[in-house]
Amino acid sequence: MLGPVETRSVSPVFVGRAEELGTLYDALARACEGEPQALLIGGEAGVGKTRLVEEFAAAARDRGAVVALGGCVEIGADGLPFAPFSTALRALRRDLPGELATASAGQEEELARLLPELGESRAGRHDEEGMARLFELTARLLERVAAEHTVVLALEDLHWADASTRHLLSYLVRTLRTGRLIVLATYRSDDIHRRHPLRPLLAELDRLRTIRRLELARFNRDEVGRQVAGILAHEPEPDQVDAIFQRSDGNAFFVEELAVADHEGCRTGLTDTLRDLLLVRVEGLPEPAQHVARIVAEGGSTVEYRLLAAVARLAEDDLIEALRTAVNASILAPAPGGDGYRFRHSLVREAVSDDLLPGERSRLNRRYAEVLETDPALVPADQRATRLASYWYHAHDAAKALPAVLEASVEARRRHAYSEQLRLLERAMELWDSAPEAVRTALRPVDYTEVYPPCGCDPATTALRHLDLLAEAAVAGRLCGERERALKITKRALRLLEDEDDPLRTAWFWIQRSRLVQRLARGDGWQEIATAQELVRGLPPSEVHAEVLATAAHWSMLREPGPETLTAAERAVEYARMVGADEIESNARLTLGGLMVEAGQIEAGLAHMYEVRDEVVARGLAVVLGRSHVNLPSTLEGIGRSEEAVAILREGLGLTRRMGLTESEGWVHGNLAESLISLGRWDEAAEAAVSAQRLGQTAGPYGSGANSQAFLALARGEVSEAARHLAEARASYGPHDPMPQHDLPISCLTVAVAAAEGRLADARAELARTLASGFPLGTQRYAWPLLLQSATAEADARALHAARDGREQVLHAIFSAVKRLTTHAPVWLAHERWVRAELLRAEGRSTPATWSDVVTAFEVLDRPYDLARVRYRLAESLLTGGGEDERDRATELLRLAHTVARHLGARPLDDAATALARRARLPLTPATEPGPTDPADALGLTSRERDVLRLVAAGHTNRRIAEELFISPKTASVHVSNILGKLGVSGRGEAAAVAHRVGLFPAEMVMPGPTG
Repeated sequence: MLGPVETRSVSPVFVGRAEELGTLYDALARACEGEPQALLIGGEAGVGKTRLVEEFAAAARDRGAVVALGGCVEIGADGLPFAPFSTALRALRRDLPGELATASAGQEEELARLLPELGESRAGRHDEEGMARLFELTARLLERVAAEHTVVLALEDLHWADASTRHLLSYLVRTLRTGRLIVLATYRSDDIHRRHPLRPLLAELDRLRTIRRLELARFNRDEVGRQVAGILAHEPEPDQVDAIFQRSDGNAFFVEELAVADHEGCRTGLTDTLRDLLLVRVEGLPEPAQHVARIVAEGGSTVEYRLLAAVARLAEDDLIEALRTAVNASILAPAPGGDGYRFRHSLVREAVSDDLLPGERSRLNRRYAEVLETDPALVPADQRATRLASYWYHAHDAAKALPAVLEASVEARRRHAYSEQLRLLERAMELWDSAPEAVRTALRPVDYTEVYPPCGCDPATTALRHLDLLAEAAVAGRLCGERERALKITKRALRLLEDEDDPLRTAWFWIQRSRLVQRLARGDGWQEIATAQELVRGLPPSEVHAEVLATAAHWSMLREPGPETLTAAERAVEYARMVGADEIESNARLTLGGLMVEAGQIEAGLAHMYEVRDEVVARGLAVVLGRSHVNLPSTLEGIGRSEEAVAILREGLGLTRRMGLTESEGWVHGNLAESLISLGRWDEAAEAAVSAQRLGQTAGPYGSGANSQAFLALARGEVSEAARHLAEARASYGPHDPMPQHDLPISCLTVAVAAAEGRLADARAELARTLASGFPLGTQRYAWPLLLQSATAEADARALHAARDGREQVLHAIFSAVKRLTTHAPVWLAHERWVRAELLRAEGRSTPATWSDVVTAFEVLDRPYDLARVRYRLAESLLTGGGEDERDRATELLRLAHTVARHLGARPLDDAATALARRARLPLTPATEPGPTDPADALGLTSRERDVLRLVAAGHTNRRIAEELFISPKTASVHVSNILGKLGVSGRGEAAAVAHRVGLFPAEMVMPGPTG
């Protein structure tokens, strides 16, 4: 290889850019303090972006930072998927091998899609979270590496970036929150025309307050003079500086070229265009050096030495001499960190490439392709397929290009570079008719497509069809977000299938259309699913058949559950099992389990779901793992088992974070907020709701988080804030695809907000609209809160004269709905009693016995806010309809309700309890006697409650407490609830902490016990 060479046109003096360097140094200082920084540097070609980055990188290294540089690689008109990130990660692995290995531990299979040196990437079914999973893991990797080292990640030439690189950069800039990290990217601003693919990204990043954008201006005359002086190593004549400044217009690269041309005495031979100036410099080289320059120009951004040698066909000494000449002339430069060459500036490469004759260009591309086909080791493994496809395509050889392009599409899919996969598949379709039939018939679907299974044929002996490419392209478009293109592709495919008797493939395309229609908010997708069902009806089991059934069952579970849905789920499980479609089977079993629970087969249904959860966790099956940790706890919450749900949701957070399942993590946070609200852990619930909105990329988690925040705001008396969150939830879900799990909570909150604002007519109208649609089977978890809210609103408005008209009809409608709702779980049995009690209150007929039954039903449930509300109602009823002997009981109930309300920040309940106690002249705090000798007296605990608290502090379960004290578990539970209320805490652990803090029990009295 070459020894040291002289680079004559680059100024050894860095000129100007003081303000820009100041901004970069400030970003470095902030990053060193642990605040990630993102900067974009734009400017026209040749203005000095690379030189600025090099200057900053050198200064950053001097200050102890690790600089990882990656450039977007252009091959012809193609960009390599993730090329700058792969190059930068290699640099990090070289400089910080131990740190990168530790940071990537456990996720090597996924991160190998970006950095193949980490191992083999995981094979398996691709899903819509695949690319997001890779992006999240990449962000975590960089944050971990940058935890102990300041890292500068510099990405150059973003104008050549492939779509996947642009998406990953956008993700990093939006999500990086910690680490000593700078993400720096450069791009040519003069190349960004209206339809350039980088333009939307720049607009998106401009809206972020976390990114700084620098636009490099051209040099002024003084700066040009200093640059020329640095190049010439002496002060130039003023006339010479004037001429160069006028010709270059301050462009740093052209200043260099003009200064060297003037110094070498070729000034009189220059033409009027600067582009021709670049060619004149190349044409001044000896012919062997020009020949090598032309070869490098067509090979891509960088050409490896061994590849160049094979294509040039020169003797090695002659090749090295030609390279030395081109490098000395500052036309070519050794590639940084690699054994190859590139043009010192891309403007020169573009000028040389544009000057090639058409036949010369295709001949060079053919030569590159032939050499690379003969010896694939000439280029890095992760670039091989894409470069070979590009070379054959630009060689205009369809016979060779078609299989090469298909191979490159498979590689892009493996790396989750779905945008590049789609582009390559569209290129394959373009080449399809031009390729010889013998080439097409030799292609096999098993080699190039994986999106749908063989439909009645042997994929090893059946030729790849154009239809197969459409199928693969439709999925690639859906996965990369190009859903409009994917929808058009499915339309083309279905038009082709109209003339064929191929029900399985046709059904498969209809299922794809259903998913696309839903994601594009064009409808609910049922018409497409129903069409697919008709097509597979009566056909033998197949993977397509199983997927159609599983899709139909899942759709119906969310929208119109019923006996037919349960049957479809059972058949989906059976068919998937028969054909060995594990992932379809796992998804179908989750659906089946949820439907069984809704149908009353609670334990059997949960057993199905727990089995799937355990299996997918053991196998690391990301496609189903996220859903298992969303659906199972949601089902548990739906039957009132909130603590059990929270345990699984906490596990789900750990797994989804570790595996980079950001969308699933958003869903988990949304469900966690709901369960924590039930358990009275409202501050934690609020945090989870905010996380759901932050992480959720679709309507579901975002709307769920907004709903939870609306509930909390309303319960805390912040009505306008509740209305705002309600509007967010409604806008998130939209009107195109109604689902009970979205619409019924929205209706409940709408009624609640309207009632809180005194708009009873609007609350009634919302209830009437919802009741007219009916409650589908299995939606009782959403229906009971709505009926309760409406009944409560009517009862609260009983004294209003304006509310009398229509009240009887509303109460009758609620009562009719109550009679039709199922109540399999204790939590909904309790809600049924509560709704009936509110209906009686609205009629003025509720009694202490009515409310006592409701309180008893809730005392065995772990729902402190609901219990506090019904205790308040019982106290109110006792004071209204009970005798003087009930005042002590009412006082205790009000104290318990008031304590919980204060603890939760539920101001309306707190105010109501305080007002009622004031009217009845009841003390909300026990009268204190001077100097109590027993802390239990100060806490208001009875002797029995003291005994129970001692066992709670020892870690005993309710069952063990019952055994110790010879009482029933139910009574033990009631005592525990009373204790929590009196202590003003929300859980057993907090109660134990209070007992220890006030010295309630001597250490010897608290013996550790089993936690059950």
